[in-house]
Amino acid sequence: MITEASPRTPPSPVPGPTPEGAGRRRVTGRAPAPPTPVAAFHSVSAATAVLLGLVAIGAMLHEPVLIPPLAASAALVHSAPALPLAQPRSVIVGHLVGCALGYAVLAAAGSSAWAAAAAAGLTLAVNMAARTPHSPGVATAVVVVLQSPAADRFVPLLFGSTVLLVLTGYAASRIRRKAPRYPAYWW
Repeated sequence: MITEASPRTPPSPVPGPTPEGAGRRRVTGRAPAPPTPVAAFHSVSAATAVLLGLVAIGAMLHEPVLIPPLAASAALVHSAPALPLAQPRSVIVGHLVGCALGYAVLAAAGSSAWAAAAAAGLTLAVNMAARTPHSPGVATAVVVVLQSPAADRFVPLLFGSTVLLVLTGYAASRIRRKAPRYPAYWW
């Protein structure tokens, strides 16, 4: 388990303050406790339901849905709702940044594995600078470069899908009383 260091008491493997350790994270060596069967069922059911809904929407629009990155986003939102990666700002903006940079790299360098790798790196850098960390957004950039989807249909579908993921996470966290509340912050 990783614990955040308090600004007043820096973490240290030995008792007593150490100035060089101020603000660092301390690894305690234990993984978090497993979820209860009810919590696991709740999270998996909600993530699966939203992904099936997105596939249905894509089928109705005759537009393939961006399943790999959105599946990863759904997993974050429904199984780790307190992480910064799972917050609405990161989910929505992270995918849109990936989409924009994917199209920019596609226009500049064409569709290739090399260009996809460059788009991924750029997306990671911009998302970190924008304080919108979301690794599935990096995958969105790769998908855009490799699949070259029509932007006029793809961008609205991506935006609507990310908003739907966030709203589903919000609703699912309110259905089960003991579920962690999502989101930890909106923006």
